[in-house]
Amino acid sequence: MPSIDTTITRLLALHPKLIDLSLDRMLRLLAALGHPERKLPPVIHVAGTNGKGSTIAFMRAILEAAGLRVHVYTSPHLVRFNERFRIGQVGEGALVADDDLLRALEECERANAGQPITVFEITTAAGMLLFARHPADILLLEVGLGGRLDATNVVAQPLATVITPISFDHAEYLGDSIAKIAAEKAGVLKPNVPAIVAAQPRDALVVIERTAVRIGAPTTIAGEGWTASEERGRLVYQDEAGLLDLPAPRLPGRHQFENAGVAIATLRALPGLGVRPKDFEAIARTEWPARMQRLSQGRLPGVLPAGSELWLDGGHNADGGRAVANALADLEERVPRPLVLIVGMLASKDSAAFLRNFSGLARRLIAVPIPDQPKCMPAAAIADLARSADIPAQSCDDLAHALTTVNALALNPPPRVMITGSLYLAGAVLNANGTPLR
Repeated sequence: MPSIDTTITRLLALHPKLIDLSLDRMLRLLAALGHPERKLPPVIHVAGTNGKGSTIAFMRAILEAAGLRVHVYTSPHLVRFNERFRIGQVGEGALVADDDLLRALEECERANAGQPITVFEITTAAGMLLFARHPADILLLEVGLGGRLDATNVVAQPLATVITPISFDHAEYLGDSIAKIAAEKAGVLKPNVPAIVAAQPRDALVVIERTAVRIGAPTTIAGEGWTASEERGRLVYQDEAGLLDLPAPRLPGRHQFENAGVAIATLRALPGLGVRPKDFEAIARTEWPARMQRLSQGRLPGVLPAGSELWLDGGHNADGGRAVANALADLEERVPRPLVLIVGMLASKDSAAFLRNFSGLARRLIAVPIPDQPKCMPAAAIADLARSADIPAQSCDDLAHALTTVNALALNPPPRVMITGSLYLAGAVLNANGTPLR
């Protein structure tokens, strides 16, 4: 049987572009497959720029604590393509098995009959086949890019839609302003389907609210319909149904209190799911790789000076960088250490805006290329931008060299090392470290 990687490589040849936003090809393929999108479990559809994956991870943990079987579709993957497809089971779901995923991909390839289609579209169709054929109580469906023309936006009547924080990213596809990007994200809203909206920039919120009124989507907005805040190390959530005093999210960073709040607000808006107040405590057990993840086991921590900390985050835009910088500042306040950043980024990202968040916080930045990513920004260019932001910087040929370079800095106390700038880099780090993903 061919491997999943071999199959994906073959599917990439079906369209000259990796991204080509349209629903026409997707709808054609789904019709040829017998419309699996009409046979899915109830769907919570999640759009936004930052926090989608963490919000979904919180919802999955809460729903599984309530005894529900939860399918999950997210992207991109970090190490294995299977990570995009989680099949719901009683207790805790599992990543799709290789054989099941290969069969679904090959069925979609046959139904597509050689016609142009992007790899994300055909893999989304494969996911819908899998999710329609395995019984579950709910499907958490993450938008790939944008919303209005994203391949996931084929579910006519989801149970709810969610829009996490919107920021400036993917301008070449979504538009050159926050308002234009918000209009694309708001394309997931549906008439008479509750919409849960995270805190947004004013320009984005205006567009979302206008779209919701126009199509008749009832909205619940952070700061208006609910609040979620940290109080004495706990998460205090309040809405019109009452107050929840919960343990802090396991995922570090003040932004995770906000993401957990969006997840709770979504599930509180859906009382038919039967989630009990105690089930929300599952936020304290939620895991989501490469989001302020401490790497204390594996092959890489031992490369650093004894007593060092190694952290990983896939943040890659200005707001993502701000969240990482805020989380690191909180760590610095509790346990001071010199901060060393190891950064790799795609050339399409606003690296200067990302790096400015760390000015005055990072002692040193070491720039690296992203393995197997020809569209990554040259490490020397990242280092130049860092120096322009008043961050002392240098470049290395690869991650291994960057880690050994930290030793040569001879910092005292031992440093806190954060690898960040790209989910693709994060995946390479997890793979190099041997961190299991399940």
